[in-house]
Amino acid sequence: MNETSFFSRGEPKTLGSLAALCSGMLEQAEAGELPIDGIATLERAGPTDISFFDNPNYEHELAVTRAGAIIVAERYSKLVPAGIARLVVADTQTAFAKVGAALFPAAMSPSAFGGEGGISPQASVHPTARIEDGATIEPFAVVGPDVEIGSGTVIGAGAAVGGGCRVGRDCAIGAGVSLQHALLGNRVILHPGVRIGQDGFGYAIGREGILKQVQIGRVIVQDNVEIGANSTVDRGAVRDTVIGENTKIDNQVQIAHNVRIGRNCVIVSQVGIAGSATIEDNVAIGGQSGVNGHVTVGKGAQIAAVSTVAGDVPPGARWGGTPARPVRDWLREVTWLREMARAKRTTGGQE
Repeated sequence: MNETSFFSRGEPKTLGSLAALCSGMLEQAEAGELPIDGIATLERAGPTDISFFDNPNYEHELAVTRAGAIIVAERYSKLVPAGIARLVVADTQTAFAKVGAALFPAAMSPSAFGGEGGISPQASVHPTARIEDGATIEPFAVVGPDVEIGSGTVIGAGAAVGGGCRVGRDCAIGAGVSLQHALLGNRVILHPGVRIGQDGFGYAIGREGILKQVQIGRVIVQDNVEIGANSTVDRGAVRDTVIGENTKIDNQVQIAHNVRIGRNCVIVSQVGIAGSATIEDNVAIGGQSGVNGHVTVGKGAQIAAVSTVAGDVPPGARWGGTPARPVRDWLREVTWLREMARAKRTTGGQE
């Protein structure tokens, strides 16, 4: 079977233009005219590809790479073999991200499944919906009454946009997404299977049994937010659920009603955030962590993976464990328990 590439190489760019894009320095000035039209790992790269190196564990791959150029930090630049252009940068990951976006812009957001623009005759669009010129509505999508969709936005195959929703410009709403009771800003990406705006998990439990509580809030998703596949964001009960601009949410994340997430947050796969929690700006939460309801995670805090946040986290703190506490305390306790267990084994379990 022939190898298939889903992202075609475009017009090549000079290494000099890529260096300018990521504020890098070329150690060989003549390399500025080198044509680059692809990115690849060290072992797969060819003469017109650019790769990156930031981990000495891969030095054996660097030694035999055929890449035309390598993005590298200054401390590792001498490891790059002679004859390969070196693009020296302060941060290799950031530089590689910028270069990749320049070479493969189509890969930066989900593309239309049908590959065609406009409103598909197989889509169901309510006559009161307002669709700006340049938007794409794919086959079997459903757009409800009084919906507004901005120019450049793609509503993927089989997606459903409920009545009254607003979707800004240049958004990518993936296949099978359901969107209701929600307002989206510009350049929002919702990957396939995302669920936005369903009612939250709210019940009154008492002598009369389990009574469902009304959920009449909205979901507000600000500009440049990206939400991964099969994640869910519940609408607010009596206030809005809000996700701040430029926040990035991984696959399979649950965000409950009334949650407020700030700007520039990173929330990794399988995190669960309970109702009415507040996540302030620039917070990072590692995978499979849980955040209790009504707590606040302060600005710039970091939560380690597989942690349970049961109480408020101060701004700038680094917490981990179950229950989550300052990382130093957590690691000290883990070390103590390991040493105690080792001592028990050594003494045969005797006190």
